[in-house]
Amino acid sequence: MKIRTVGRHARESLKSIKRNGWMTFASIGSVTVTLILVGVFFAIMMNLNRVAQTIEQDVEIRVHIDVAANKQDQDTLRKQIASIPEVKSIVFSPKTKELDNLVKSLGEDGKAFQLFQQDNPLNDVFIVKTKNPADTMKVAKQIEKDNFVAKVKYGQGKVEKLFKFISAARNVGIVLIIGLFFTAIFLISNTIKITIIARRREIKIMRLVGATNSFIRWPFFLEGLWLGIVGSILPIVLISIAYYRAYDYIGPKLEGTFIKVLPFSPFVYQMSGILILMGALIGVWGSVMSVRKFLKV
Repeated sequence: MKIRTVGRHARESLKSIKRNGWMTFASIGSVTVTLILVGVFFAIMMNLNRVAQTIEQDVEIRVHIDVAANKQDQDTLRKQIASIPEVKSIVFSPKTKELDNLVKSLGEDGKAFQLFQQDNPLNDVFIVKTKNPADTMKVAKQIEKDNFVAKVKYGQGKVEKLFKFISAARNVGIVLIIGLFFTAIFLISNTIKITIIARRREIKIMRLVGATNSFIRWPFFLEGLWLGIVGSILPIVLISIAYYRAYDYIGPKLEGTFIKVLPFSPFVYQMSGILILMGALIGVWGSVMSVRKFLKV
């Protein structure tokens, strides 16, 4: 396509935007509101996802080894666990270390358990982690069937609820974003449709003098592109300011905890790029839908 032709299409698309003032304002407004909501949901989802990943990485299976098992039996059990495809790592924790951890976790109350140093009643433990945290329950049930296993602990009940909550939160966020996305496409599509109807006579004349389909359609595609990009600017500014202030306020309060929020940079810059891309995609897609349905050429 020649540069002069591209310039002509760009000018026509800008004239159309100016000509349809209120509909242009409504379309840009719909994209702006949509992307603000998408950006907010996206920021929340990404931070929830980070927290979820941190929690998921801490999910482990504690395999308490039967006190009757000797060193050879323990090696056999380790090999049986390692043979499970979903297992990522196995760490041996002797009962002396288990007792030390128990004493430390109880603070002052734990000193009473130091009496058991000579006659330790605890079990040696294999700490097992899976490649995919969601496989924790499945692997735990499989390990329970092995010989020399006294009991298996993995936060039964709590882990299942955690994974269900994480999955539900992700699914709800995705559905809301998709719904908002298509709402904006619908509004932009209507704007382009009105433009096409208003210029129907002009389009017929262009066809009569030999204009191709692509020549007629390009200004509409560019119009949708401009609407989408302009509509993404305000959401980027507002969300960037809000996230900076939220991070500056919340970040220090969460230091020392397992909850970590995504840092302002590069997260906000990545999100800005995604919002611009989404705005452009919404605009172009809305134009494509209108052209296909209403442009009779």
